[in-house]
Amino acid sequence: MSCKFGPAGNSESFKNMGYKHSLQVPEYLLKMGLDCFEYQCGRGVNIGIDKAAEFGKVAKEKGISLSLHAPYYISMSSTEEEKRLNSINYILSSARVVNAMGGNRIIVHTGSCGKISREEALILAKDTMKRSLDALDNENLGHIHICPETMGKVNQLGTLSEVIELCTLDERLIPCIDFGHLNARDLGFFKTKEDFEIVYDEIENKLGENRLKCFHSHFSKIEYTKGGEKCHLTFADTVFGPDFEPVMELSYKKGCNNIFICESAGTQAEDAKQMKDYYKSLKK
Repeated sequence: MSCKFGPAGNSESFKNMGYKHSLQVPEYLLKMGLDCFEYQCGRGVNIGIDKAAEFGKVAKEKGISLSLHAPYYISMSSTEEEKRLNSINYILSSARVVNAMGGNRIIVHTGSCGKISREEALILAKDTMKRSLDALDNENLGHIHICPETMGKVNQLGTLSEVIELCTLDERLIPCIDFGHLNARDLGFFKTKEDFEIVYDEIENKLGENRLKCFHSHFSKIEYTKGGEKCHLTFADTVFGPDFEPVMELSYKKGCNNIFICESAGTQAEDAKQMKDYYKSLKK
């Protein structure tokens, strides 16, 4: 076992290389030297079960592991019960599709704080998460891992500690650590390898070694303002960061089998390959 690398959605090079159809994505990823892919349903779960199964079959043939990003408008922490109930349904829809694809991870934004305190928002999110797990169990989808994501804007629910707190509810919950988001919300937190190691230590201390070794990750360089995340950049950026090398070194050192999904702006496959190449160089 070792870490896997791939993009969130398709790079611009997908079309530039002559590919046109979603079923060609696994072949493209194989050609790019990658081994996983995060299917994007941020704007809604708009793929049917049959098409999802077909996509999953091709991905499996090419050795590509799949995860799925659930709709962005999920709000586990909303003060409106209807929105929280809808969020459970969106999670269920996402789980059905990723299951049909042969994957077992859905990545979820937990919501914002709005006009309530962070503590109150977290209490609501924990309740919605418990009910989401029950809903998955009731549909025999209990093997699907919900991965709450660390978020990049200051007013969003999703600090490292908040995501870890959510994941203490059930061992099936796997944190999605977005290093770019964490860097953006704390206005450039990651400066040394020790800064990155804080994240690894926090996961291991609160959730245990198993989830340290299998946590999901998003990685990109992100421009930020005083409110946090502004926009995603590419690895060519030299201003905002964070750098990926310390993360690769820590995952290698700790024997992790993390999934790293690159969310660079238009070069996500190419930048994912940069991460993979550096990670592989550590083994030599």
